[in-house]
Amino acid sequence: MATVLSVSGSPSATSRTARLLRHLDGWLADQGHSVVPLDVRTLPPEALLGADFGHPAIVRAAELFAQADGIVVGTPVYKASYSGLLKSLLDLLPQYALAGKTVLPLATGGSTAHVLAIDYALRPVLSSMGAAHIVQGWFVLDRHIGLTADGGIALESGTAESLGPIVDQFSAALGRGSLLATTG
Repeated sequence: MATVLSVSGSPSATSRTARLLRHLDGWLADQGHSVVPLDVRTLPPEALLGADFGHPAIVRAAELFAQADGIVVGTPVYKASYSGLLKSLLDLLPQYALAGKTVLPLATGGSTAHVLAIDYALRPVLSSMGAAHIVQGWFVLDRHIGLTADGGIALESGTAESLGPIVDQFSAALGRGSLLATTG
């Protein structure tokens, strides 16, 4: 099936955002996709903040974007927008790094006041980078993501029921994109 790059824009090593993404990675893998996780926080800060386009880690990240059929972008919401860490990486990617890609934007936050951050902050950037198809994004309240003792998550039942169709929509869009690539 498709190769999916799962990008966490959270600066925290114990992030609910990253844990949610890794959980969704499992769902996508169960649907037959090859999933490659990328935690932006693991990239060298000096390369991100110094806009070092030629740094090997940045070059490798750009290659991961180029090789993926689909991208899942997850971010915590800070100040009604996506994280500065994610912004730093997106700024270093080629202008049309998402050309021909199917993208699923996800955000987490502490208040429903930030629910529109996907549509008003993240979606325009993803679109400007040439995404072929941006599926409906989803915002998850932090309190709906329970942490388990083994480092995983337990989603509130309503959240799990809502996310399932979103992930299925993304997966189906990837399947259509793969079909077009082989027949076009």
